[in-house]
Amino acid sequence: MRKRAAVLCSAAVMAGSLTALPAEATAPSGAGTFRAAKPAWKHCGTKDYPTLQCASVEVPLDHARPEGRRITLALSRVPHTAKEYQGPLLVNPGGPGGSGLALAGFVAASLPKEVAAQYDVIGFDPRGVGASRPALDCRPGFFDPVRPNPVPSTPTVERANLERVKSFADACGKKYGDLLPYVNTTSTVRDMDVIRQALGAGEINYFGYSYGTYLGAVYAKLFPQRVRRLVLDSVVDPTEVWYEANLSQDHAFNDRHRALMAWIAEHDSTYRLGTDPEKIEARWYAMRAALAKEPAGGRVGAAELEDTFVPGGYYNGYWPYLAEAFAAYVNEGDFGPLVGTYESFGAVDAAGDNGYSVYTAVECRDVSWPRDWRQWRKDHWEAYEQAPFMTWNNAWYNAACAFWPTGSQRPVNIVNTKLPPALLFQATDDAATPYQGGVTVHHLLAGSSLVVEQDGGNHGITLSGNACLDKHLTAYLTDGTVPRGRGEADAVCEPPPDPTPRTSKAASTTSRGSTLHGLLGFRN
Repeated sequence: MRKRAAVLCSAAVMAGSLTALPAEATAPSGAGTFRAAKPAWKHCGTKDYPTLQCASVEVPLDHARPEGRRITLALSRVPHTAKEYQGPLLVNPGGPGGSGLALAGFVAASLPKEVAAQYDVIGFDPRGVGASRPALDCRPGFFDPVRPNPVPSTPTVERANLERVKSFADACGKKYGDLLPYVNTTSTVRDMDVIRQALGAGEINYFGYSYGTYLGAVYAKLFPQRVRRLVLDSVVDPTEVWYEANLSQDHAFNDRHRALMAWIAEHDSTYRLGTDPEKIEARWYAMRAALAKEPAGGRVGAAELEDTFVPGGYYNGYWPYLAEAFAAYVNEGDFGPLVGTYESFGAVDAAGDNGYSVYTAVECRDVSWPRDWRQWRKDHWEAYEQAPFMTWNNAWYNAACAFWPTGSQRPVNIVNTKLPPALLFQATDDAATPYQGGVTVHHLLAGSSLVVEQDGGNHGITLSGNACLDKHLTAYLTDGTVPRGRGEADAVCEPPPDPTPRTSKAASTTSRGSTLHGLLGFRN
């Protein structure tokens, strides 16, 4: 999902703008009649996370028919070691389509030891993802270079892109027609409750990033009595899922791309691209035009260039690498760094193919999308006029939903007055989940607290190097303490400083922030 901030509305208006829960969401929980076996944990530790354990759990494919076909979810765990045990803490990195197995190790290692020791930190691969079975991969190699120019400047280019996305939707329907009706947010939420039951817990604690915040909010709506603590970081606006959200997000990423251009201008002595951000941006678009005609190394055309720079909208720790590749191409005609940066940040491997298949399956099934391509064309050309950086790339990323082979559900109204205090974190300049999402959910979840990173532009901000944010997270996970303020935000933190240029080509980013963003991935 991709969103942009809108004018703040009252909670009553927001709640009224949503439909009732879909029929599937209001049906009795499958966990009431389906009893999952207790997970058989086995050691699967790594160098970074040596105490990690792995297991699996079976869940019904269709929770309305718990006696029917079963599928398998992969789980991970860092077990508690303290005498005081606060229960399972389920973690999710977002997506849809993100694997959560390694995130459990990261969260347990990044929290203060005395806090992590009180929880079983539980990661899971949602249905269709990663090590869960079956895992979706609708069309392997769908993002292999070089793809058509995303900007449909001619009917021929538009047809080429349309044929691509139609072929993807058709492939998903032919390959997974029996699964697609059950790959959606509410089914994953019901899986989470089966996990809770399998763990023998009456309640869960939950910590989600990005799309994981929507997953957590929907879980809290369906099972409010089973939520003990709820942490939402970089919050999805549930009133915008998903078509309008993606259109709005185009503007936010355009702003963040311009922030990168301004940062490059500040470091002209390193990159020699000039001191005027607008002129630097013009040079970037000139590079894009050149690559559309002659892809760098036969690998990086216009689409791949955009794929490479989109991660910079998620995390500014990538800016030095992007700037180096940009400068080498423009100043020296050297496309080697650009190709290398594409391979690191933009190229899609088998795990990415799987993640994209689940991303599309969930978003296309969750809610209705326009089925008339003329509507997409009109809306995206209008957005492109103001936000050219990612608009058409983003359009084709989601356009399979115009041709998706399953029907759709209705969005879930997450308004909730039955929860203990939830803790929300939001950066004001986040491009992937813009600020308004945090404010909206703060209003919809009665008693919640909102912690704001003022002027922060990264996506996924806790456990990423900001001690002020982590102080609030630690207090909440320790004893449920939340900040209480009088304004829109209950607490405000300053952002970490922007990165500095690398001192040598051998220098690398090994911060906690870069580790987290590697786990969260891109495009959610």
